[in-house]
Amino acid sequence: MDEREFDVYLRPITVEDTDDIIQWRNSEDVRKYFIYQGVLTREGHLRWLETRIQSGEVVQFIIVEKRTEESIGSVYLRDVDHVDHKAEYGIFIGMENKKGKGYGTQAAKLLIRYAFEILDLHRVYLRVFADNKRAIASYQKAGFCLEGISRSDVYVRGTYKDIAWMAVINSKEEEQDGHGEEV
Repeated sequence: MDEREFDVYLRPITVEDTDDIIQWRNSEDVRKYFIYQGVLTREGHLRWLETRIQSGEVVQFIIVEKRTEESIGSVYLRDVDHVDHKAEYGIFIGMENKKGKGYGTQAAKLLIRYAFEILDLHRVYLRVFADNKRAIASYQKAGFCLEGISRSDVYVRGTYKDIAWMAVINSKEEEQDGHGEEV
């Protein structure tokens, strides 16, 4: 995978990104797709940086559009588990005018590569509302496969919602250890 083919790059999140993260995460267009629907506060975000990111439990990046050098969203791996070599993936594009351009798929591919090559993870998984077809299509383009649906799994905005579980497995490891064979 040649990074020149991408229109975005990832840079580590810093405390200076706090205002953007709060604005993006609290916008209705982003928040409605999060399983946790609460409003993100400055204190909550700073606590996240101090306790989750500094501990290595979360790895979070800012998505930057190469052409403009504009920060447009965030992508992260949470609950990084170095025993079972897995983590949960999350993303949001915060800039409305940058959605639908393939940047989310590109950011996912970059983060998956980071997860496998740098963090030495075997599996990256995610949860998404099962009716969020646009996100599911983007995840599939990035290499995630649907593993199953948890029916009526969460109660959001007065209704029960199904959650789709998706994952991508380090295929290089599967080729090396033989687990890539079909049963």
